Amino acid sequence: MELQTISNVSKMYGVSRRMLCYYEDVGLIKSSRKSDYAYRVYDENEIKKLKQIIILRKLQIPIKQIKDILNNQNAVEIIEIFKQNIDELDEQITALSTVKSILARFVNELQEKADVHLKIDLLNNNTMLAVVNTLSFSENKIRENVTIEELNKAAEQTHKLTDRDVRIIYLPPMTVASVYAQGTEPGPELTTGELLNKFISDTNLKEIYPAARHFGFNNPDEPVHGEGHGYERYITIPDDMEVSLPFVKKQLKSSLYAAYTIPFGEWDAWFKLHEWVFNNEYYDFGDNEIEDVCGWIEEHLNYWNWYASGLSMGEVDKFRQIELMIPIQKK
Repeated sequence: MELQTISNVSKMYGVSRRMLCYYEDVGLIKSSRKSDYAYRVYDENEIKKLKQIIILRKLQIPIKQIKDILNNQNAVEIIEIFKQNIDELDEQITALSTVKSILARFVNELQEKADVHLKIDLLNNNTMLAVVNTLSFSENKIRENVTIEELNKAAEQTHKLTDRDVRIIYLPPMTVASVYAQGTEPGPELTTGELLNKFISDTNLKEIYPAARHFGFNNPDEPVHGEGHGYERYITIPDDMEVSLPFVKKQLKSSLYAAYTIPFGEWDAWFKLHEWVFNNEYYDFGDNEIEDVCGWIEEHLNYWNWYASGLSMGEVDKFRQIELMIPIQKK
């Protein structure tokens, strides 16, 4: 088989260019470049891996486990990975059965007791507790007398992002000041954060540009040559503002994003947001010009509040909200 360009592979297998970039970033596949050719190309072995990845993703195998499977020649260990996923599916089926039974009981209660002229009081805590504690399930699903703790666990197991959780937002073209650090102590996030706060103070940015927005992203996401991962921050600035090193002035193009807000530190939500885009009927992964990270960025919300607080970057993290953002495009 001839070497295939990233565009051809994307079209042949229905995988967006950004997803191919993401698979490379996490080490699932590798591309190469011809000396006289600017685009990424894939050989027969990498395309074979991609086919395997597509199959495993359709079976809802997590990316981390796919990496373990592709790098493992031991059939016994691969079988164990599949068994783990079967067990998790069994737990999800049980949890969904629990939720279904609770909802069915609520329907029956409403049909029997609800007066359409009065507010329905079924879902107050005491009533819910009474209903949940009297639920009965068949022996092959779940035992009787489900507790609130078990109900919460079921909700966690079945929770995936829905269209109500994810916002579709448009970022207009922006001028930003960018600062970057990699593998530095006490870490690139704190290093760039301290540099950003100094930049804000030196330029009086809060007063001259109160509409500023603050973004960040890993770049690169994984350690390179033992130097650790990197982190880059953007803060929007007036178009005519000049900056000096270590900051670099950049122009960002407009992009459409799927966005989900988290408390600082709940990074597992990246996978939930990725799953939402991956399975969405109307949107696919999109492109933007942030390379090496597939465009996944974080907006640090209400940054002026934290900047004005005088707290250190580490202290601020306890209270900060982050908007996770993945570029998308309409299918």
